[in-house]
Amino acid sequence: MVDAHQTFVIVGGGLAGAKAAETLRAEGFTGRVILICDERDHPYERPPLSKGFLTGSQERDSVFVHEPAWYAQADIELHLGQTAVQLDRAAKAVVLGDRTRIHYDRLLLATGAEPRRLDIPGTDLVGVHHLRRLAHAERLRSVLAALGRDNGQLVIAGAGWIGLEVAAAARGYGAEVTIVEPEPTPLHRVVGPELGTLFADLHQEHGVRFHFGARLTEITGQDGVVLAACTDDGEEHPAHDVLAAIGAAPRTALAEASGLEVADRAAGGGIVVDASLRTSDPDIFAAGDVAAAPLAFPGGVEPPGGRVRVEHWANALNGGPAAARAMLGQDVAYDRVPYFFSDQYDVGLEYSGYAPPGSYDQVVCRGDVGKRQFIAFWLSEGRLLAGMNVNVWDVVEPIQRLIRSGVRLDANDLANPSVPLESLLP
Repeated sequence: MVDAHQTFVIVGGGLAGAKAAETLRAEGFTGRVILICDERDHPYERPPLSKGFLTGSQERDSVFVHEPAWYAQADIELHLGQTAVQLDRAAKAVVLGDRTRIHYDRLLLATGAEPRRLDIPGTDLVGVHHLRRLAHAERLRSVLAALGRDNGQLVIAGAGWIGLEVAAAARGYGAEVTIVEPEPTPLHRVVGPELGTLFADLHQEHGVRFHFGARLTEITGQDGVVLAACTDDGEEHPAHDVLAAIGAAPRTALAEASGLEVADRAAGGGIVVDASLRTSDPDIFAAGDVAAAPLAFPGGVEPPGGRVRVEHWANALNGGPAAARAMLGQDVAYDRVPYFFSDQYDVGLEYSGYAPPGSYDQVVCRGDVGKRQFIAFWLSEGRLLAGMNVNVWDVVEPIQRLIRSGVRLDANDLANPSVPLESLLP
């Protein structure tokens, strides 16, 4: 039985929002819980959109966080296909697109991020895609299958995680793939040149073509349909479809318009939160892709402004529940080590930590890099900033504990597979 003495509102129908709603009920909250989703689909997880669902190995129903009936069973008031357009902090109300006003006692903003758009001519042509939502993935899945049948050409702008995962899926269907990337290697700003070449080699072995050191300047077409993608060095790549995979921007418009503190865009943007995921308004919290949270480990890298915005599944999975507990007045310190995973062809990997370009002075590998079965460690003055296990499993916990410890490590011990990682902990 719901007691209407308090109303907690969650804006954002992704994983963070859905897990926050689940946690409120699991922690015994008996007030109203209102979940506002601007998509018509029930809350779902995003990793399958560029992995299993896109490749065809996962069915559509597998991506949803809960069965549709769960929300009514848990007394969650679900508003599908409704957009929050205004936040009235003085009146403690969220205004929807149809001008409905919803009062809140506590509010969670889990509005996520949206794909960055190519600011070039031709993006209005049929055959230009982004990948962020389930509808995008459904459309792209059918496009890749058609390209594979017809030996069609896909050009991808960006060699980040989404670009590479879609490239792997596209090659699985048999499509021809060209990736245009301004940096000299894939994932240059995440794993650096030392490991970036590994991903270039992996994809080239599977027939992907790379065009490094270039950006798209125009997408040309005929009769409204894509024909080619042009780059700033004068090259023209034939294309039937183009995917923009150039990153995502936090959806902060609602927060900014209401006067909440927002991080500088140059530092990644996002809604500024403290260790309990509370914003500059004590009754409003933020979690998931949109939250710029403190990140501080002993010996770790100090991110710009002391905060970092993490756009990955684990942050939404863990951040939503943490914010829910903080909304209930519990003592919360959200200090998770950033984590993400990726699957490309026969390579599976997990990355833990934070090691942006210029922050580390050494990369040490344990295992066989050539066989793509190894662990890479990014170090600064002997302290572990990040670790990536590639086709090596059950090592995330000790890697994260080493990152947290801030202990100085011997590179030879890290490189030696016979030295258990647990033995390096203080």
